[in-house]
Amino acid sequence: MDSPDPPVIWLNGAFGAGKTRVARELSSQVPDSIMFDPELIGLMLRQTIPEALRASSDFQDLPLWRSLTNDTIEGLLEQYKRPVVVAMTVVNPDYFDQLVGRLRRAGRTVHHFTLIATPATIRARLLTRPSWPLSTLWALRQVERCTAALESSTFEQHVATDNTSVADVVATIRRHAAI
Repeated sequence: MDSPDPPVIWLNGAFGAGKTRVARELSSQVPDSIMFDPELIGLMLRQTIPEALRASSDFQDLPLWRSLTNDTIEGLLEQYKRPVVVAMTVVNPDYFDQLVGRLRRAGRTVHHFTLIATPATIRARLLTRPSWPLSTLWALRQVERCTAALESSTFEQHVATDNTSVADVVATIRRHAAI
């Protein structure tokens, strides 16, 4: 009997909600998992596609980004037969459907979790990030937009990260995803 296909564990949430830290810890606890950051595809496309050909500065607005992200996840699952942990903010319901929905329609098991925190907590976390000032300023400008959009039931299952350790968040995700 064949073993079931490995799952995708998609961690969504506003910038500063804790996705990357949780993804790293989760990957360290899920045997043989692969951590995938779709932002790298976006950065590549931003460097490749001339600005005049892009409708906006957000690489998620590029249909090619969504297609390449899905193709990469599918390729990782097919070629390596290992769980894939994705940490990526997606707040547009149409884009969410083109990513997570498409994977599910293809028969993939996708455990989607949105890490949520209050805007005050997110701002405090962003201000302690060791990153370029411009990226922090951009993320700070997205707090209200992201937190409001991600409250929707479209983006369930919600996992609160205010006053919760990374270990506890990972334990919650592992329990709900049975991994």
